[in-house]
Formats: sequence, C-alpha cells, structure tokens
Amino acid sequence: MLLLIDYGIGNIRSLEKAFQAVGAEPVRSDDPADIARADKVVLPGVGAFGACADEIRRRGLWEPVLAAAEAGTPLLGVCVGMQLLFDASEEMGEHAGLGLLPGRVVRFNLASENGRPLKVPHMGWNTVHAQRPSPLLNGIADGAHFYFVHSYHAAAERDADVLGVTEYGEPFPAIVQRGNVAGVQFHPEKSQDAGLRLLRNFADRGTE
Repeated sequence: MLLLIDYGIGNIRSLEKAFQAVGAEPVRSDDPADIARADKVVLPGVGAFGACADEIRRRGLWEPVLAAAEAGTPLLGVCVGMQLLFDASEEMGEHAGLGLLPGRVVRFNLASENGRPLKVPHMGWNTVHAQRPSPLLNGIADGAHFYFVHSYHAAAERDADVLGVTEYGEPFPAIVQRGNVAGVQFHPEKSQDAGLRLLRNFADRGTE
C-alpha cells in the first residue's frame, strides 16, 4: 500500500492524482494503523512548518511516522514534508522536526551573490543537479527542471544526505535521502515529466 498521510494540510489531492497518473493506487489516510502497515509512505506539507508539525502531533501521527521510518518503510517528504524530516525549523520561531535527518530549516539569505536582494519566496522553475546516483532519480536528466514554492530551505549537516542541489542565491538541498528516508523541496506533482518520473520511481521501488 502506498499511503499519502492526509493530515489536512497540503496539496494531497494533487499528489494523489499525480501518483494515479503514473499507474499507482495511493491511499489517503490519517489512521496510525494504516501508516504502520503501509509499504511506502508519503508525507506532504504546504505552508508553515510549525502549523504542519502541530497538526501531525494533534492527530497522533508523529510517533507512527517515526516508527515507520525506523522500521525501514520507504518515506518520501514533499515540500514542508521534506523540511519536517530535519531536526528543527526557525520559521516563525523555533519548532522541532522529526529528527530523521540532522540539520535545520532556515530562511533564504536576502542578498544574492551579486549583492542584489533575492525575491522570497523562491517561486517557479529551477534546475536540480544530482550529487550521487539513486533509484529515485532513474530516468531523470541531471539539471532537470522542477517547480518550487518556498521561503525556507534545509541546511543539512551531512553532505551525504543531500541527493540533489539547486542554486538560488546559494546552493541548497532540493532532494535529500538517507537510506529509506527521502524528501524533495519542490513539488513533483507540479513538475511535469521529471516530477512524475520521480513519483513513479518512488511508487515502483521506494527509496532502495
């Protein structure tokens, strides 16, 4: 079972349709028992890190998500769902994350390399460059374009956890992966062929 965690925040319907478009049959649920028995789990998220974390806890899903990750179930975080994989976020205060990947979520620097201010949020199409091979990236060209909408980004402590990098004033992790736990900062469901291929890769093979 490919489970989309439906905790009321995120573009869950768009993700569901995107997975269906690549031949998967995702199940939407906020039942901890479904998370426990899922073969693959997707954690979406849109908006503020703290609000997403609070709602996951309120629904009793925090520990089941951690348990699934620790049991080796392939887990894919999308947008804020990726950010939640890290230790903490500084968005509108200090908020604890799931702690599955070491690092913090920080705001983009307001000045770019040439001294001109960046537009925040980072919104629109940008390239992603792979840092190493992974089944998640099978069939996706290096430098493929994906669609982003975010004001904060992950600052990973371990370079080995960064699977893909994007440049926006400074390089930041666009795709992360450690074993069965992975995440994408962009919206694959809005990223046309490259995004659909990544979702198909996850549906077919998880993060192996």
